Amino acid sequence: MDGDFFSDVPEPIAFGGLDATDPLTFKVYDPDRLVLGKRMEDHLRIAICLWHSFNWPGSDVFGVGTFDRPWLDPRLDPMAAATAKLNAAFEFIAKLGVPFFCFHDRDVAPEGRTFAESRANLDMILAQIEAHMARTGAKLLWGTANLFSHPRFAAGAATNPDPEVFAYAAGQVKLMLEGTKRLDGANYVLWGGREGYETLLNTDLAREERQLARFLTLVAEHKHKIGFKGTLLLEPKPQEPTKHQYDYDSATVHGFLVRHGLESEYRVNIEANHATLAGHSFHHEVAYAIANGIFGSIDANRGDYQNGWDTDQFPNSVDELSLALYEIIRGGGFTTGGFNFDTKLRRLSLDRTDLFHGHIGGIDTLARALLVAAGMIEAGALERLREERYAGWAGDLGTSILSGDATLASLEGQVAAGGIDPQPSSGRQELLENLVNQQIWAADQAAQVKTGAGR
Repeated sequence: MDGDFFSDVPEPIAFGGLDATDPLTFKVYDPDRLVLGKRMEDHLRIAICLWHSFNWPGSDVFGVGTFDRPWLDPRLDPMAAATAKLNAAFEFIAKLGVPFFCFHDRDVAPEGRTFAESRANLDMILAQIEAHMARTGAKLLWGTANLFSHPRFAAGAATNPDPEVFAYAAGQVKLMLEGTKRLDGANYVLWGGREGYETLLNTDLAREERQLARFLTLVAEHKHKIGFKGTLLLEPKPQEPTKHQYDYDSATVHGFLVRHGLESEYRVNIEANHATLAGHSFHHEVAYAIANGIFGSIDANRGDYQNGWDTDQFPNSVDELSLALYEIIRGGGFTTGGFNFDTKLRRLSLDRTDLFHGHIGGIDTLARALLVAAGMIEAGALERLREERYAGWAGDLGTSILSGDATLASLEGQVAAGGIDPQPSSGRQELLENLVNQQIWAADQAAQVKTGAGR
């Protein structure tokens, strides 16, 4: 495992343009290209995840791993394997040329025989990560703790019926939150992978919600105690691995935060595949979070329309991503968040370079979607038609209703007097969809613009 793991890949992956024939080049993504006066890299804030890309062997429920990941050999010394994994991961990040990465504690540091040993392993590995960051310039978009893989978390972490599991999870999050601060991470994520239930026959819903609220309160308190300036994020998901998870979607998370007085402490990290599993579009989840002031960050991926589970495939739909990016830019863009590629290669993608091909394609898709979203912002037609649809609320009737001056009786009086006789108006859905498609076609032409000549 000595030497370069991706020795056949040039460093870094270059922008070649749409006419480039080399598959190991970006066709649209040009970090320095200006879009709406801002660098493309700064709009997208792309991150690479260390779990699927470097800590997953390519296994599924019917078979063992297929990937060439020598550091996952169980016969190796765990810390030596962890070092080799980090070497390969940061080689990949440097050659891909993206600014950020994300990881769980257990992605990088093996669990020891005791909590103290696990803590020591993490501390040693964080020192190695610091050295890699200094050498490559890569930054940490977010860190998190794995509170779902070990058997102790089979019935959840914060919502576990055993308070000792709650305490262990709290200790693990404390270490990783402090580790994220040590690495100057922009965010810290909590994903409730097993915070839910398999059957209501053995579940006390009210008790488990109180436990989860208490856990999240403890995390927020410790964030302030240690002076961590990053954003705390919760990641919604409706089910899988549990039958039902308490962080079902952005609206559910928002309601939970408001009920427990935590709405000022947390935002959401939205995953595209989780949104569709919840029966929503990715666009909806982003728009809801922005409208309610809880938008934080994105896990960029997609599901398979024929499967009912979280396939975590690389994003390839400009149409879907354009609408989400339109909402993000319209809402002011990312602050501490970004697009993390929480993505898996397909099990038969065995070549080492397949990891580059997957990310290059997904990043180019994001870049094209950004150009479409910018075109929609500049054209202004969608915003203008939306404002026209609600224009009546700026008149006397609308303002009296929203200000509280109108009562049910006064409104009934106006209707009865014949002063109000509303008629339906067109929502113009097909026109709006055509306007979006028009910008997609226009962006294909804009993608031809030479490096640095952007909008």
